[in-house]
This record gives sequence, C-alpha cells and structure tokens, in this order.
Amino acid sequence: MEKQPLPADNEMTGAAASEVNIYAEEQSQEASPEPAARAGWNSKMEYFLAQVGFSVGLGNVWRFPYLCHQNGGGAFLLLYVLLMLIVGIPLFFLELAAGQAIRQGSIGVWKYISPKLAGIGYSSCVVCFFVALYYNVILAWSIFYLGNSFQFPLPWQDCPEQGNVTVQECKKSSATSYFWYRKALDITDSIDEMGSFNIYIVCCLLVAWTVVCLGMFKGIKTSVKVMYFSSIFPYVVLFCFLIRGLLLDGASEGITFMFYPRLEIWGDIQVWRQAATQVFFALGLGFGSIIAYSSYNPKNNNCHRDAFTVSFINFLTSVLATLVVFAVLGFRAKKNVTDCIESNLKLLLEQFYSGNVDENLMPNFNHSNPSSMSVKDYRAWFQLHGNSTPAYLTDCDLEKEMQKGVEGTGLAFIAFTEAMTHLPGSPFWSALFFLMLLNLGLSTMFGTMEGILAPLTDRFKTLANNKTKFTIFSCIVGFVIGLLFTQRCGNYFVSMFDDYSATLPLIIVVVFETFSVSWLYGADRFLDDIEGMLGWRPSVVYKYLWKYICLLAMLGLLGATTIRMFIKRPTYMAWNQERASEETLDYPGWALAVLALLIIFAMLPVPLALIHAVLQGAWGLELSWMQSST
Repeated sequence: MEKQPLPADNEMTGAAASEVNIYAEEQSQEASPEPAARAGWNSKMEYFLAQVGFSVGLGNVWRFPYLCHQNGGGAFLLLYVLLMLIVGIPLFFLELAAGQAIRQGSIGVWKYISPKLAGIGYSSCVVCFFVALYYNVILAWSIFYLGNSFQFPLPWQDCPEQGNVTVQECKKSSATSYFWYRKALDITDSIDEMGSFNIYIVCCLLVAWTVVCLGMFKGIKTSVKVMYFSSIFPYVVLFCFLIRGLLLDGASEGITFMFYPRLEIWGDIQVWRQAATQVFFALGLGFGSIIAYSSYNPKNNNCHRDAFTVSFINFLTSVLATLVVFAVLGFRAKKNVTDCIESNLKLLLEQFYSGNVDENLMPNFNHSNPSSMSVKDYRAWFQLHGNSTPAYLTDCDLEKEMQKGVEGTGLAFIAFTEAMTHLPGSPFWSALFFLMLLNLGLSTMFGTMEGILAPLTDRFKTLANNKTKFTIFSCIVGFVIGLLFTQRCGNYFVSMFDDYSATLPLIIVVVFETFSVSWLYGADRFLDDIEGMLGWRPSVVYKYLWKYICLLAMLGLLGATTIRMFIKRPTYMAWNQERASEETLDYPGWALAVLALLIIFAMLPVPLALIHAVLQGAWGLELSWMQSST
C-alpha cells in the first residue's frame, strides 16, 4: 500500500485534504477539517526569531554551565558538539522539514504520515502543557525578584534582624539563601508538608500568565511582535554582563575552572547521557513547537540551512551564557575565599599573640593586612601546617566555592544574586538580570504554547473558529492548575515536573517520530519530498543518520534514563529550616505514584490512537463487506 506524497503548494493545506487521501486507503471514516486558509510569517526574520527564541531558554543560562563544569569542562563541550552534529541537527532538520512540507501542527503531521501514529502529536501537546505549567512559575519567581530589585540595598544583601539579633536561619546559611527560601518561597521542610499559598507568588503567576495570554491571543501575529524584544534583549544583557564580568577580580579563575578539559569523563556513560539529554532539550525536540513554527513557512524555505543556523546560535548562546556565569561566579568565589582567608588569618594571629602558635608555623604575610595574602600562598601553607595549629582553620578552596549553588534555580536565585550584591550599582544589574530571565522564559513559553494551540486548532474546526477564546481558556486553566506550584512546597513540585514529567515522554515521542519518518514513511521518500520543496536533494548521510544513528542514540538514551530511574530512587533537594541547609530526600510513595501517572498520562495518547486507528480500519472493512454482500 503506497502512501501519498507530501502535499504540494497548490494542494489543500488543511487536515481535510490529507485525511481524505489516507482514509480512502485505510477505508475509515472522515475527520474534522481545518480551515483552508493558514497564516504565515510576515518575514523570514519573524520566523527566525521565533525558532531561536523557543530553543534558547533558561536552560542555556543555568543548566548548560552546570553540566559543563561538572562533566569535564572543555571535554564536555567537545562531546556536546559531537552529539549536536550527529543527533541534534539531523532530528531538528527532520522536524523542520516535516512541519514545512505538511503545513500542519504535530497532530496533523504524524497523522498524515500514518493515522496509527496520530497519538504522537497528542503526546507532544500533553508534555507541552506539563512544561508550561511549571515553566511559568519560574517566570513568576523572576517577576518577584525583578520587583524587589528596585531597592537599595537589595533586600537579599544583608540578613534581617529581630530585636537587634540576626535571624539564626540566615546567619547559618546566607542572606541570599534566606531570602530565596524564606521570603520568596517560604518553603516547607519537605514535599509532604503542603503549607498555604504564597500570595506574592500567586500574584506574580497571574501576571506571568496574563503576559503570555496577551502575547498569544492573536496567534503568531501578536507573539512575534513581543519576540522582537524578548528574543534580542537577552543577548544585549549577556554581552553587558560579559564585559562587566571580565573586568571583575576572579573572572579569569572562574573561566579557567569552567573550560579546563578533563578528557577522562568520556569513559563515563552518565556524562554521555547528560550531554545527549542537554542536546535534546536545548533544541526543543519532541515538543511540537518546531513543527508548528515551520508549518507557517512557504514551501521553498531553506529549512536545511535553518537547522544549522538555529542550532549554531543555540550553542553559541550556551557558551556565551557560560562565560558570563563563571566570570561572575569566579568573582563571587574569589571574594568569598578572600574573606575566608582573612578570617582565618585573623584567628591565627589571635592564637599567635596569645602564645598558642609557634612562630615557625606562621605563614609569611603582612600582619596588619591579612587580606594581602594570595589564595595560592595560603593553600600551600595550609597543606603543610594548617592541621598543626590549635586554631580551627578551613582550607578556603576556590574550586569548592565555585561548585556551590551553580545548578538550576540555585544559580539564578542564590549564587548569581549573591554575586550581584558585591557589584557597584547592584540594583541595576539585578533588574537587568531578572528582566533577561523573564524575556528568555517568555520566548520559550510562546513556543511551548504554540506547540499546544497550533496542533489542536489544526485538528478541530471548532477550536480553530474560536482560537482567541481557546487561547484565553488555556491560559486560565494553566493558571488555575499552576496554583499547585505556589504553595509553600511548590518548589518541590517544580523540581518533580522539571526532572520527570517531560524527560521520558519526550524521548519516546522523538523515537516514534524518527521511526515513523525513516522506516514507515521511508527515509528515501522523505528526502524526495524535501528535494521537491527545496529544489535540491540533501545528502544521503541523513538517511543513515535517521534510520540508524539517531534512532539507536535515542533508544540508548531512553534505556539509560529508564534504568537510572529504577536503579536509583528519585530524590529532590529540600531546605531544612532548623539546620538552614539543603538536604537530599527521597520522594515519598505518593509522589512516585504521581510521577508514574504523569509519564503514563503523557504517553497514553500513542497506544490509544493506535487502537483507535486499528478499530476504525476493522470497522471500515466490516462495513465494506456488508455493503458488498448486499
């Protein structure tokens, strides 16, 4: 049974044209049509900003630098580039070409290729919805911090006092940690303790969803206007921070720690898994947003060049953000280590003047200015004599200081905010930073919402005719469900959704996408269709990458992720108020059940659509037999 070729420019672009052809072959009933007209981008720049804005998000700023630092620095960069070339770009190109050729959202694209695989598009919509729920909460946090940045001094610069006594929780941790956990989140000690709603975060979440709704209610025509600012402004801020950061004391040490290559990490399978996962999420594969955006393109658009250009810009943005992050964190770490050395030397001097420390054990430094001793000299002395003194001294390790709070929300809301308190004009830099985070998140949110709205409005005529109402309704539902994350324990639910609700389902979605194009539809036929669009044929290398390398890599990533989840019980970082420190806790049984339900619910459309298509085919055959017998 030969499948229909992908539609040409002069054919119908709606779901009706494709489904009539397919269902004629499968002898199944007709589906709801899409409106014949389809919007398009006003210019290539609009499309380009939309794709870049979606793929470049918060992960480029706080996930990539952490992974790079923890997994071999420069060696991780080389591994990341390798996986980007052989897995990321080919799959990105596949989604771009599929959306541009079939001119529909993710549901219509995979249903066109095979009615049995329509569930792939629905699963993408579900995952996009899960991501939108918690992603907008992060934007709400950014809005909260942005609003608090217009104060001098910054409210997280110093520990508060109660009755002329410094709050113990703040004194044991730090001013930035205390503000984040106690003022912003007012967090509970575990996910089991629900707590009340945080009214400030509720209001910020309402603002975040309102901005998203206003940017989306007229579709790409309104969202792209916002993207002219939200996609470009973060780069202006990053360059400003880079210039300022490179002038700071400690910036060179931070960047050195960042990029120092440790090639031995290539032998660790977990590093490969993390690099592949980061490539996967950096490009936004499986969300359906790439397909949705490219579906508004003219048929002759060079999507092959777009795949390389967007991927290259995404990588450069990650490197730029990493330089900024570790220049600033190097400054923060250098100052903390310098303060540590000064404190230790003052303590040592007290012991020396009391006659408790032998003169031969004393390091060479200016006793009237303890801060003049370099980090290198202090650590060299400490290795020899540090444990021989009666005073309790610490090592003051710069690298250990660099590793504190450099992952995820800890980077943005603790480590980076602490560094900015030491900068002259700290409120200005703080407002600039959180405005950048807000814009990065907004451009990604627009793409995520488009991954929900475009496929459903393509598929259902009623939704297409009431798209504005459907957009507003979706945002209202997102806000109401998102209230779950504004409780005092809400941060733990954000971690749960971020770590588990999207990872496995998205990998499975991409596995199905790759298999359906390269094996069911046929890689050669797909290349023929691309040749008809572009006027030239992409390299045959893509055929083997799609059929073997990408598919096996995704299956390997799926297997490694699944095995890791079963071998190691899922955990989360909790804040212990009494000890004023983070601790790793196991998710309780009910939370594991929620995790399982999230994954199952996200993947349920795939088997349901398959069963539905099979039953439709069987019913069609039975009806045909009954008609022929009469």
